[in-house]
Amino acid sequence: MIIVPIKEGENIERALKKFKRKFEKTGIMKELRARQSYTKQSIERREEIKKAIYIENLQRVEE
Repeated sequence: MIIVPIKEGENIERALKKFKRKFEKTGIMKELRARQSYTKQSIERREEIKKAIYIENLQRVEE
């Protein structure tokens, strides 16, 4: 359960923004979207490799 402490006189929009940020960091929505459809392990592995290649290329360009 996510708890967002609100200070006296704090704006409700700011508290809502804090809640949304904490909720996003938990990764619940990301997991729910991933569970909506099944992806084969070979496709997941292929995506991981593509991501690793992309990050490696970024690091090479940075140097």
